[in-house]
Amino acid sequence: MSESLIHNKKANVDFETIESFEAGIELLGIEVKSLRNHQGSLLGAHVTVRGDEAFIIAMNIPPYQIKNTPDTYEPKRNRRILLTKKEIQKLGSLELKRGLTIVPVSVYNKGKKIKVEIAIVRGKKHYDKR
Repeated sequence: MSESLIHNKKANVDFETIESFEAGIELLGIEVKSLRNHQGSLLGAHVTVRGDEAFIIAMNIPPYQIKNTPDTYEPKRNRRILLTKKEIQKLGSLELKRGLTIVPVSVYNKGKKIKVEIAIVRGKKHYDKR
């Protein structure tokens, strides 16, 4: 039983999904509270693989309580994705192929944990978006 917290509405319009993965995400406490309050955006976010780790770039999570947020908090910071080594190697090899991108599709609750669904996608042409 999972509840969708935020969803990338443009993912199915702009991209053709090839394969999808479920992954954990490393968050701060204020980010968890903000996501459970359905605040945040996946528009323009993408996943990159650096060495043996995968990161979500440009995912926007605003602070839960602005006045209680530390001054050093960045809403669009890079967040680490928790995957197995085989999945990270597969994503890394597919990321290098021409025309393929890895994007986050949705963030949701799975029990008490927060998971992110990422997908390997290919961009659609303008005439395919009809």
